[in-house]
Amino acid sequence: MDLLYWVLIVAMFIISFIGLIYPIIPSVVFILGGFILYGLFFSFVEFSWVFWTVQIFFVVLLFSADYLANMLGVKKYGGSKAGIWGSTIGLLVGPFVIPVFGILIGPFLGAVIAELLIHRKGFTEALKIGVGSVIGFISSVITKSIVQAVMIGYFLIVVI
Repeated sequence: MDLLYWVLIVAMFIISFIGLIYPIIPSVVFILGGFILYGLFFSFVEFSWVFWTVQIFFVVLLFSADYLANMLGVKKYGGSKAGIWGSTIGLLVGPFVIPVFGILIGPFLGAVIAELLIHRKGFTEALKIGVGSVIGFISSVITKSIVQAVMIGYFLIVVI
């Protein structure tokens, strides 16, 4: 039975990494779900206040990294709030409209379209802002994957 429990916990962690590519999947919820499943299946005794404090810090870091990377990527290349919103909407819609490549094309097109329509930027400038949104997204994915790996690694150190 322990093997089945661990399979479920590991599945939660794997789904959290899939959430890096499909942002509609709440990665943090699945990581925390893995911790809670461990507590329910085995014991919460290993989870001290230090464990939960560290994990909450990482959760805040994950949310911050997501927002800041997107915002900085768009802003650095001259984008506005409309570009940030367009990029975010494209990030959520892109993977479902264009499987596989939509994760990169979505934020790019979202930022470009928003800058063209809302702020009437030139086409070249809007393209530059779109590239910034993709750079921001990639930076976010890299940062979040490292933070998630550290969260799971710390969990494993505590429970094993």
